[in-house]
Amino acid sequence: MIDLKLFGDLAAIPKGKFQPKPTTLTAGQKEAPQPLWESFDGLTKVGIWDCTPGTFTADRTAMAELCHILSGSATITNYDGSGSKRVKAGDLLILPIGWCGEWEVHEAIRKTYVLISSG
Repeated sequence: MIDLKLFGDLAAIPKGKFQPKPTTLTAGQKEAPQPLWESFDGLTKVGIWDCTPGTFTADRTAMAELCHILSGSATITNYDGSGSKRVKAGDLLILPIGWCGEWEVHEAIRKTYVLISSG
């Protein structure tokens, strides 16, 4: 039997434990991942992620990421020079395999994420 997972009221799910953001460019920036589900092969992961204001680098060369912004705002800038986008609550952001850039978190952000590794 396949076990269906349902997570309601995502904004109310407790935050994970805050820890230093490893790729931060801003002293003191912290993140709190809260994993919700992982596939048997480990190639797909779903969760909630919180981050304090500041700037950090991100590398999606080996995986794609889909982000639904629940609260806060950030500007995401592509390293390839093709521009940037500001995201806020209610937005869906897709970072395809091969994307690299920076996040500038303006207000503490909370998002859902789906990470899909290329294997």
